[in-house]
Amino acid sequence: MSSSISAFKSCNVAVIGAGPGGLVAARELRREGHKAVVFERQAQVGVTWVYQPSVEADPLASDPSRTIVHSSLYPSLRTNLPREVMGFRDYPFLSPGLAHRDSRRFPGHREVLHYINDFTTEFGLTDLIRFEVEEVYTGLGADGKWRLRSRRGNDEEVDEIFDAVVVCNGHHTEPRIAEIHGNSSSAKFLALLFFFSSVSLGIDAWPGKQMHSHNYRIPEPFRDQVVILIGNAFSAVDISRDIARVAKEVHVASRSVDDSMLGKQPGYDNMWLHPMVESVHRDGTVIFQDGSGVLADVIMHCTGYEYYFPFLDTNGIVTVDDNRVGPLYKHIFPPALAPGLSFVGLPWMVHF
Repeated sequence: MSSSISAFKSCNVAVIGAGPGGLVAARELRREGHKAVVFERQAQVGVTWVYQPSVEADPLASDPSRTIVHSSLYPSLRTNLPREVMGFRDYPFLSPGLAHRDSRRFPGHREVLHYINDFTTEFGLTDLIRFEVEEVYTGLGADGKWRLRSRRGNDEEVDEIFDAVVVCNGHHTEPRIAEIHGNSSSAKFLALLFFFSSVSLGIDAWPGKQMHSHNYRIPEPFRDQVVILIGNAFSAVDISRDIARVAKEVHVASRSVDDSMLGKQPGYDNMWLHPMVESVHRDGTVIFQDGSGVLADVIMHCTGYEYYFPFLDTNGIVTVDDNRVGPLYKHIFPPALAPGLSFVGLPWMVHF
């Protein structure tokens, strides 16, 4: 194993990201006598818990040259875990008992950000953080040290050497998009025409609007529209209920769902659950795997996010394959680079 970090000497460690993972990593490093420097793109702590009303110009967030909005929060979002299990062991996420705070057991996102700010203040972490770092690149040198280059605003680039790097950049910014088969048209004549001319059209030819839940904020833009949400995890459940208040119809397409749950959803006159989308058509029709279909205005991909580390060069040692980061021990340390490189907060669903 590398001797980049040792119990017998103080090391200089770069922490990428000032969310909960990065903050607690910096605190623990300092407790062990190491020097931690936290690099954060935004002007405050919290990362994914910082609400931004703006959305990206590319609704699918698939253009690599786009200006990235890092928040994926929508105003109605609440935690799906009780506050008792969200806090750090020695700093519980207690109900604040203040009139301007959210004391619910499943609080809204603003209360989570309050807790993160309280944690930062309580342990004096602000001085460790460099805010508004627009660019970061780090790579492993031949001597086992990490070369890190950063830039803030219009400042010149700064080159530094660190003994270790802790990656805490989160994974709710780079969307995954569902793969959907295309079809030429639901009209028989055009279908035959395209069949005999061997023309196959993909999802990009579908005439409606496509977007990812990353760019969802409020339901009003979907008023009186027919909306299809792909996915049946947390964001799809939240957003489908949110927009059902204003939309004409809401159709949720899920890859894995019990047949007994399909059809109109209890408590809603305008929401249906379907199996996965089978194909889309030029006339705007969307066909599900059970053969049913609807004429839709919007397809929203509530299909999660990619792990993405454009700032990290490991000479090919750490890779992302089928959205799995590896090879990692305990989802944290790449064996060939441990303990000089670690990842905090990779698992997105943990069973106790």
